[in-house]
Amino acid sequence: MQNQPVTESAVRVALPARAQLGEGAIWHPQEHKLYWVDIEGRSLHIFDPATGQARQLPTHSRVGTVVPAGPGQVLVALQSGLHRMNTETGALTLLVNPLTEPGLRFNDGKCDPAGRFWVGTLDMNDQPHRAALYRLDPDGSLHTMLTGITISNGLAWSSDNQTMYYIDTPTRTVQAFDYDHATGHISHGRVAIRIPEADGLPDGMTMDAEGQLWIALWGGGQVACYDPLTGEKCRAIAVPAPNTSSCAFGGPGLRTLFITTARQDLSPAQLAEYPLSGSVFAVEPGVAGIAANRYGG
Repeated sequence: MQNQPVTESAVRVALPARAQLGEGAIWHPQEHKLYWVDIEGRSLHIFDPATGQARQLPTHSRVGTVVPAGPGQVLVALQSGLHRMNTETGALTLLVNPLTEPGLRFNDGKCDPAGRFWVGTLDMNDQPHRAALYRLDPDGSLHTMLTGITISNGLAWSSDNQTMYYIDTPTRTVQAFDYDHATGHISHGRVAIRIPEADGLPDGMTMDAEGQLWIALWGGGQVACYDPLTGEKCRAIAVPAPNTSSCAFGGPGLRTLFITTARQDLSPAQLAEYPLSGSVFAVEPGVAGIAANRYGG
């Protein structure tokens, strides 16, 4: 992969949204549409870049992330629990809710290559080490995988199904875990990437077809590409919105990188300087992504 920087001019507005807290970008591999959520807007968004059509479904509760779950179905991680949603009617069916404390909500999550849904939490009052990472198996059983987390965020798995990468945002690191594809067990957590404070806080994450990690850097106005084997920052894409929150490869050949952003936490002066904040951006970084995994239940 060429390591030349991609300038801000290469980034375009794919969808001029005004999301309070855009998150959870994922390209639906069967529908060829971008799914994303507005956490504080309490809504699921479905965008077809080929036609420009966009629609939204209310979730009636803060929604941290979304994953495909079969024809016309997705899983959404709501503050009120993990639900299956019918994307035609918006009907919600509760699967399980481990959140017993009102200050906690679900945040980012993804499905692993075996169809298990991994999703974590955060404390909305910014209390550290009160969150966790859960794994919902296709049989409906829920497992607590990590505790003592502060802000559970990006997840990705290596193409050989040997390694899981994970972000707990305030640590400013990406951890690598040995991952057992057969059982979903993780072990031997270690730091793979360290993010300098000046670059922003690591938020959502996706992997490209060459095994590089693309990380949205909250407060940094960029998505950066890292080599998880060396920890090296290979390149960065500037985004005209400070709070970049998640990213996903999609479009023809999975060669477009879609980037969600947020208006939340920006001052009036910042909003005046970055009026496109809250939009979904897109760029062709010269590398393809890998297809998203769907829930197997």
